[in-house]
Amino acid sequence: MVNTLYDALVAPHAHNDANFLTFDNGESLTYSGFVVRVAQLAHVLKDNGVHPGDRVVVQAPKILDTIALYCAAVQAGAVYLPLNTAYTHSELSYFIKDAAPALVVCDGDDLGSIKGICGEKSTVLTLNADGAGTLSAQANTKMSHFETVERGPEDLAALLYTSGTTGRSKGAMLSHKNLLSNAQSLTDLWQITDADRLMHALPIFHTHGLFVAMNTSLLAGAQVRFMAAFNADTIVSEMPASTMLMGVPTFYTRLLKDARLDRDLVRSMRLFVSGSAPLLAETHTAFEEKTGQRILERYGMTETNMITSNPFDGERLAGTVGHALPGTEVEITDNGKPVADGEIGMIEVRGDNVFQGYWNMPEKTAEELRENGFFITGDLGVKTADGRVSIVGRQKDLIISGGYNIYPKEIEDVINDVDGVLESAVFGVPDADFGESVIASVVLGDTSLSADQIASKVEPHLARFKQPRRYLITDALPRNTMGKVQKNVLRAEYKD
Repeated sequence: MVNTLYDALVAPHAHNDANFLTFDNGESLTYSGFVVRVAQLAHVLKDNGVHPGDRVVVQAPKILDTIALYCAAVQAGAVYLPLNTAYTHSELSYFIKDAAPALVVCDGDDLGSIKGICGEKSTVLTLNADGAGTLSAQANTKMSHFETVERGPEDLAALLYTSGTTGRSKGAMLSHKNLLSNAQSLTDLWQITDADRLMHALPIFHTHGLFVAMNTSLLAGAQVRFMAAFNADTIVSEMPASTMLMGVPTFYTRLLKDARLDRDLVRSMRLFVSGSAPLLAETHTAFEEKTGQRILERYGMTETNMITSNPFDGERLAGTVGHALPGTEVEITDNGKPVADGEIGMIEVRGDNVFQGYWNMPEKTAEELRENGFFITGDLGVKTADGRVSIVGRQKDLIISGGYNIYPKEIEDVINDVDGVLESAVFGVPDADFGESVIASVVLGDTSLSADQIASKVEPHLARFKQPRRYLITDALPRNTMGKVQKNVLRAEYKD
């Protein structure tokens, strides 16, 4: 019985006794041991009423059973839906109600809150940072073999939510083919093999940490040093025994501040990858000067997985995101028509990596996914004659901070609901550590609200990474003759 993604990523390791995961506490797990744990968790899903095509929502700490649960959902034919552990109750309520999952897995501390959202519609199990919880307890009693559910290339494997400028998040539907084709392209391009050891310090609730890092490692049979979170001391201590690091720009800016980073420390490393946010040219240069190695920058989106990559063998140019991956087409367009090389336009992408559409949003799908298969990314870019792509801006006001996509409209809606606030404009400014910082310019009514008071009222409604780093109280927002707020003026005024 065929299961496209499971057959490629997990099934081949049933008798592989090589080490797969090594954890912060020093414990490790072999590939064959991982296959067994995946099967046990697949039994838990089935026994709790999860059928093929059902959604499994997971908001849990980064531990073994969280990543094994992803593969278990694939084996059981379910649709895996990971959620940022920083999301608030109101944010979770929307995701859970929209996805209508058969099962929700959460930290034990959040059980009451999650049950309140789900009611009788979803089963709720717990998974804690120490590995305890009802999910793991049930799995410990299950058989080590599970009859894999048949799933084809077009069947959904995952549902990942990505915010929209309207403030309403969209669920990107990703198929087995979408995920596998991208993993194969990256594994081949970056020459990942079973001789590699990846330092994994990314979260596993979005594309970079879950699909780019874990799917390529599974496909290649690489070892993974599985870290709960980024820690410079841990990275430095593990680097001599490792070959790869996949990170966001913040990782590299923080490592550059560490006096221990030098050419000798990275002597076993063959690949440093950066993504999820733009990498500043000075970071490229400083890292190469200290280590002799040039960071490989790539470009992707939730809806498309990875789109482009700088070459593994060849020149890695700062400020560019490289060439389209094999099997992926990238066009720079103006109203859907390709522009000449060197001209700025909309980045559109087509290939097996491009998602199936937005969950429960056929109209939005039709707006952004053309009938010819090209996806309109919303990013503005330019392409050279040899196909190298550079991103020059965003058509919409997307802010990327610390690798997370942040949409101003969602934040503005929360700020504007604060009594005493007339209006607000949220925008991003350059930040050496996070790529961009979130700033809010706020116009008050007849009130003496302080910036701190506004922040305290906003905090319960937004995940921490979305909360403005600074609130600017102002008499008016800059507008053009049509009355539209000019965020470009705000960005220019406060860029320093």
